Amino acid sequence: MKQLFLTFGFLAAALPALAATKVATLHPILADLARQVGGANVEVVEILKPGADIHHFEPAPKDLAEMRGTKLLLASGKGLESFLDKLRDSLGADVKLVEVGAKIPSIPFEEHHHEHAEKEKDHDHEEHDHHHHGSEDPHWWHSAENMKRAARVVADELSAVDPANASAYAAGAKVASKRFGELKSWAQKEIAKIGKKDRLLVTAHGAFGYFCKEYGFEPISLLGIGRSDDASSKHVAETIEEIREHGIKAVFPEDQANPKVLAEIARSTGVKIGEPLIADGTAKVAHTFETMLAHNVRSIVAALAPAAAK
Repeated sequence: MKQLFLTFGFLAAALPALAATKVATLHPILADLARQVGGANVEVVEILKPGADIHHFEPAPKDLAEMRGTKLLLASGKGLESFLDKLRDSLGADVKLVEVGAKIPSIPFEEHHHEHAEKEKDHDHEEHDHHHHGSEDPHWWHSAENMKRAARVVADELSAVDPANASAYAAGAKVASKRFGELKSWAQKEIAKIGKKDRLLVTAHGAFGYFCKEYGFEPISLLGIGRSDDASSKHVAETIEEIREHGIKAVFPEDQANPKVLAEIARSTGVKIGEPLIADGTAKVAHTFETMLAHNVRSIVAALAPAAAK
């Protein structure tokens, strides 16, 4: 009997370990989320890596080769990746492509109450339309509540392709959601240092709608959703007038974007330029939900809260 157990143990040790489920991602925040939910049961292949531009990225042939070896491909959705239809055709049925944002409630993209009276559809505006179909704000990952929803989506999709580990994925999503709730509570306490009348977030691009909705800010954006959009002179003049009228304390540029329009406004109004915010969640120094939120909240509080509250 002892020899039988020894033989069984030897055979078990000789068997290869079960291979982790390979998951490809088109956003660094999704890569981190897949690791949090999947744990040791997944191997994450980051197609779009930190430092890349999510608004203008398109997969290269080497990216397609990496995706073909995966069970699941996670995309942000909401029109952010304009190439998804073509990608589905290229990958075929072997790779399940999931738009995580599709199951997350959308908010419309709004440029505050300003009106682009000219609407002359210049080249940059046309490029904006090309990269963002419809009027949904695609930056859903700025909300902790949305990240909780995304964790459940990822757990469900992982369970569908790897049902043997479904309970582990559900548990991973629960742990991740708890962490996102803790981060939201921390952010709320920090933002409480800013007076309600000062909770106006002036940025170049309209990337912070979900953040503003979750934490009680009014967004004021000069440009569109993508980085290449231009503001009309009328739009700039309206924003300058609003900054003066409401005594706005600071305007915020974004990482990986040209701050020239905000610099012009700062010169005209004397308003402070805050530390650049992480708009797209792809910064090399902050490409997880936690690091992005922490950076943005600290930067906003540092610029808008009274000195005594910091």
